[in-house]
Amino acid sequence: MSTPIYEQALGEDFRRLQPELQDYFSLAPGSGQYGVGEGTFDVVGCRQAWLRPLLRLTGSEEAFFPEYGEGVPFRIENHAHLDPFGRSSLTARREIRFPGRTRMFQDTTSVTGRHGRSQLVDYVGRYRRLVTDLNLSVTADGKLRGVSEASRLLLGPLRIPLPGALDAKAYAEQWWDPAGGPAGKHRIQVKVIQPQIGLVLVYAGSFDYRLRPYAGGNRAQAFLPGYAQPDRWENRV
Repeated sequence: MSTPIYEQALGEDFRRLQPELQDYFSLAPGSGQYGVGEGTFDVVGCRQAWLRPLLRLTGSEEAFFPEYGEGVPFRIENHAHLDPFGRSSLTARREIRFPGRTRMFQDTTSVTGRHGRSQLVDYVGRYRRLVTDLNLSVTADGKLRGVSEASRLLLGPLRIPLPGALDAKAYAEQWWDPAGGPAGKHRIQVKVIQPQIGLVLVYAGSFDYRLRPYAGGNRAQAFLPGYAQPDRWENRV
């Protein structure tokens, strides 16, 4: 079984994560299992009402969405696999259950060799048209921090780097909260900030997480259920 992609990217720092986070990020291709998290977002979506009509235009991309809510249930599935280009990857599929409508948010994070080290790149949306570099670090108390930087749009044959004035960065933090209930809970908070606009998207909440076996005990490293596959794959970085 291959080394989990977050361990490849963090190296020795992976062992500084809280033990529960190490377990969460240890899913690897060929394990025969996938992860399921279910919980509640305390806040989720776009707080700026004037921006929501613009985000409505991108709703079908399954990356951004115009709704905003509090106390919103959600479900996430994590699938570790090799992508069609042989890269170790983790595909996440999120269902955000707003009243009257469920929004999907999906992405695939793949490990590449860049600048002499393992680098994570994240392909966002059902068509994987937006790609960004992920820079990871571990805090003194074992939380995982991630910042998405240097985004590019992949439109047909075009690869368009977004200039700093237009690029939105995502700031994420995930940790284990032992006081989050009788058995503790995972917590996550993410803010997407665009320099000219400000806060574009936010979500923060807690969830329970468990591993489930694939039907038939499938352990093929390239296996990814059909419903979790994007409409297209991309190997450009």
